[in-house]
Amino acid sequence: MQTRNPVLLIHGIDDTATLFSTMAPYLEARGWQTHSLDLIPNDGTYGLEVLAQQVANYVNCTFTPDQPFDLVGFSMGGIISRYYLQRLGGHQRVERFVTIASPNQGTWTAYLRWNRGASQMRPDSAFLNDLNQDVAETLGCINVTSIWTPLDAMILRPQSSQLPVGNEVVVNVAAHAWMVTDLRVMNQVAIALSDAGFSSRHTAATAGSDLTAIHSAQ
Repeated sequence: MQTRNPVLLIHGIDDTATLFSTMAPYLEARGWQTHSLDLIPNDGTYGLEVLAQQVANYVNCTFTPDQPFDLVGFSMGGIISRYYLQRLGGHQRVERFVTIASPNQGTWTAYLRWNRGASQMRPDSAFLNDLNQDVAETLGCINVTSIWTPLDAMILRPQSSQLPVGNEVVVNVAAHAWMVTDLRVMNQVAIALSDAGFSSRHTAATAGSDLTAIHSAQ
């Protein structure tokens, strides 16, 4: 079996590392070593840059400086991961990055909370505008895949999960929270983390009415 990078899984708002209690064993059974951490606080009280620093600290304590790894972020965890990659130098170490139902362009549901972390996930927030203004330059060197569902009632609009780099996989999952346990999604994560995963900006077609892979904008 080929050597696989370790995978760091980053949870979303109000979650803990136990969110990945289904996905982690799924990946481990296929040869990956998985890692995860509890982000504190997890309710958006602190800015996402603070939580991204927790990710950086975990990486520095867990992996040797020359160890590449892959990163998977669910929902808010994808945005935290982006800050780590784009502003804390993580793009120099991470080889594959997967976002699952992450509000890359913001979500209107973030207006339901009036704290710093939630406000950073609103459409056209200064935080997201900053990350999005150089996304091609900072993430263009990484194998990026964004996975999302058009039925998402938490990420509004669901298309907000799109990124202008890498590849997109659209899976018709009925609920936001189910994205981390749906077998089709977990299979697509495994594909993205393997050498068989889509290379950056590669057009792919997947058969089936409930799963499509689409080429992202260049």
